[in-house]
Amino acid sequence: MDTAIILCEGGFGTPAGKTAAGLIRHSLRFKIVGIVDSTQAGKDAGEVIDGKRNEIPVFSSVRDALSKLPEKPEFMIIGIATIGGMLPEEFRQPVKDAIEGGVNMMSGLHEWLADDEELSTLAAKSGVTLHDIRREPPLKKLHKYKDLVRKLNCVRIPVLGTDAAIGKRTTAITLTKAMNDRGIKTTFVATGQTGLMQGSKYGIPLDAIRGDYVVGELEHAIVTAYEEEKPQLIIIEGQGAMSHPAYVTGSRAIISASQPQTVVLQHAPGRRFRSYTDDVPHLPIGTIEQESELIRVFGGCDVIGITINPESLEREDVVRVIAEYEQKYGLPTCDVLADGPGKIVDAIVKRFFSEE
Repeated sequence: MDTAIILCEGGFGTPAGKTAAGLIRHSLRFKIVGIVDSTQAGKDAGEVIDGKRNEIPVFSSVRDALSKLPEKPEFMIIGIATIGGMLPEEFRQPVKDAIEGGVNMMSGLHEWLADDEELSTLAAKSGVTLHDIRREPPLKKLHKYKDLVRKLNCVRIPVLGTDAAIGKRTTAITLTKAMNDRGIKTTFVATGQTGLMQGSKYGIPLDAIRGDYVVGELEHAIVTAYEEEKPQLIIIEGQGAMSHPAYVTGSRAIISASQPQTVVLQHAPGRRFRSYTDDVPHLPIGTIEQESELIRVFGGCDVIGITINPESLEREDVVRVIAEYEQKYGLPTCDVLADGPGKIVDAIVKRFFSEE
């Protein structure tokens, strides 16, 4: 594994810092050795995001991290997801500090670091590389939709949500691990930059693909995963929400490409307004009823379970909400980070694998 620090200035422990949180919780590609966020400096990263120490320190600056770490990290990763995918101006100097310090850069933003004249010139001078994950393949290498997935002999379950930045990827990865532990061969397909940076073998940066090819590209990734791994189950990471007015391609494209037999739905009961809508900050978050109906209409399938994002809620409130949802919707409900995904795993096994 390559060692890496994560630049998450002002966003660590918030929905904007979901890339940093995801890499700390799970990474097959990088060993995370530090976080850069002056607002959380001196803390343990695990305590900030999960309330449990993981011995990953939070530093006040890039220079602070490079001076205090026993060895220079091989990469610095941009650990926030910004509206529009632009590099915040306040990130430019920390990025330059890392490059000048001989550290390679990894970014999942729409604004490509390698195309920035100042940064690319500095990188060449320092002998480091700039990696932009959110790049679309060349046009001639893109795949058109061919209606191949419905013919695959495996179950396909996307983890969708009622909002953006709500924990769909974390739930999908946690569920993939749990299904494999249960003896059901399961493969994860990423649809965003964080999943790819975490080391997912299969997937695409969905929102970087032009509209004519986005469904075909994801279909190709799913088919490739099946052909190479022969899994019994494929879990697909969700993006945005069917009901989110700012994201028209995410969940709709995922449903078209995956042809799911059912869906796991992620919801944040303590969240009132949509994420990533700074210009229209008072759009109410989607509801379970609304999202379930859209999934039924567009996907032709049901929701098999509800997973909870506990933000803004005390633990006793989460427990109460879980009980209420199970009674109201008749579906297994859980907070996968606090409780594990056992209820959802049981429901999937019972429906699709009980005779195996």
